[in-house]
Amino acid sequence: MLKRVWDKASLPSRHVTQGPDRAPHRSYYHAMGLTEAQIEQPFVGVATCWNEAAPCNISLSRQAQSVKAGVAEAGGTAREFTTITVTDGIAMGHQGMKSSLVSREVIADSVELTMRGHCYDALVGLAGCDKSLPGMMMAMLRLNVPSVFMYGGSILPGKFRGRDVTVVDVFEAVGQHAAGTMSDEDLHALECVACPSAGACGGQFTANTMAMVSEAIGLALPGSAGSPAPYEERDRWAVESGRAVMALIASQLRPRDIVTRRALENAAVVVGATGGSTNAALHLPAMAHEAGIRFTMQDVTDIMRRTPYIADLKPGGRYVALDVHNIGGIPVILKALLDAGLLHGDCVTVTGRTMAENLADVVFPAGQDVVMPVSRPLSPTGGVVGLRGNLAPDGAIVKVAGMKVLRFEGTALCFDSEEAAFAAVRERAYKAGDVIVIRYEGPRGGPGMREMLSTTASIYGQGMGDQVALMTDGRFSGGTRGFCVGHVGPEAAVGGPIALLRDGDKIVIDAENGTIDVALSDAELAARRAAWVPRRTNYQSGAIWKFAQGVGPAHLGAVTHPGGAAETHCYADI
Repeated sequence: MLKRVWDKASLPSRHVTQGPDRAPHRSYYHAMGLTEAQIEQPFVGVATCWNEAAPCNISLSRQAQSVKAGVAEAGGTAREFTTITVTDGIAMGHQGMKSSLVSREVIADSVELTMRGHCYDALVGLAGCDKSLPGMMMAMLRLNVPSVFMYGGSILPGKFRGRDVTVVDVFEAVGQHAAGTMSDEDLHALECVACPSAGACGGQFTANTMAMVSEAIGLALPGSAGSPAPYEERDRWAVESGRAVMALIASQLRPRDIVTRRALENAAVVVGATGGSTNAALHLPAMAHEAGIRFTMQDVTDIMRRTPYIADLKPGGRYVALDVHNIGGIPVILKALLDAGLLHGDCVTVTGRTMAENLADVVFPAGQDVVMPVSRPLSPTGGVVGLRGNLAPDGAIVKVAGMKVLRFEGTALCFDSEEAAFAAVRERAYKAGDVIVIRYEGPRGGPGMREMLSTTASIYGQGMGDQVALMTDGRFSGGTRGFCVGHVGPEAAVGGPIALLRDGDKIVIDAENGTIDVALSDAELAARRAAWVPRRTNYQSGAIWKFAQGVGPAHLGAVTHPGGAAETHCYADI
């Protein structure tokens, strides 16, 4: 097969490969065994979040080798590199979770710096765990070189006493164990089978939600995000992703040509339709910010409110990612939404074709109840709802997928950290009708905006999931279920109303009408604010301190730099 002869005059890698002045630079490539022909080809960064921290990432190195093969077949020179991840399932429930959201920024920053420093012409990014998916896509939008995203794939479901289980079942089992309804032996037996393979958490938690976003927004090949991590077909998708990025270099179709306002709207529709993670309302605004587009949490939740909920997925439903794959994958969901007029079919994707063109031959499968037709949804509105009121002037968010009661009225029980709240839950020092308030856990005040699956899962495990509500300026896991309100803004650390609550204050949360209020007058809130004193965190140096100095509010994505709108140049055009 004849390989294309590339003109590198307008590609970034010309700065390290072309002309007599670059002889020292080329000497390094010769040292690594590259031929003259390979040095003359476009350089493609193949970035992964591979590590041995968790099963989410463990297969990424293998898949990267297949990406590199695809790049080589299409006439490119792949340069593999890795970046960090913080895996939420292991970071959960202790101080380590403060690193999680910070890691999204470090991933985006480190990929940017590697690409800039070595003048790579294109990027294929592979990610497997929650924050690594948006972090990698943020880097693509920031750099704006031709890019293809690829998900590492979900884990296979575990089996416990004849039913499918995920890691969330183990978190909830901790609550059952604390309540005396699960033995030591059963808890151990469950933990040993819940996670049977490589791959990210199998429910519609944050990783699978953002994997669906990658296809819906157009940055991933159609169908590539669905197959589980252990399946060999992932390697086929990896080869195809390598080939695809070379076609994008030829056409110079770039991420910001793909991720438009309308593409972001498509992504929000898919999150709502699948009962996806509330974290999407944090990550979609952050991705938009990289492209210079203002797309807020309120924009996301407004779209979700008018989107029917059609995919019966855990944690609110019955099925996992493997079940979606077995009925045809994410394209089935996209096709159902497109045919119902809920997606912008004219959005271009990394295939070079539009969403509608990609889905033209997809047939919605009969005889299954994993994904319902839009004409018969599980509920008429999406699985995630935005809230506003005197407790959250900047907004808040609640996942209602699978919930039957959408209004909760109760009294505040306030805690100034997750640890304090979890200790109270473990000791059952709460009662039906409480609204458990966990504050000073926002982006700046945590710092790091921790997820709180341990606390919420324990409450559910104790059988109290429908008798109390929780609210926080931090986050809840994509695996959380129950009446749990997150992203309350402004956060406590900047004197938001959540900081002014006292035990016994009456709170009304109404997901039907999208409101969250405390029964206090403006005068009383003003008096409490005047007496409020800011708190100092224990993080006064290091990466988490650095994050806290620059991070913005949650409703704008908790971003740490001015974004695409402030650019004076784009890396892709250096």
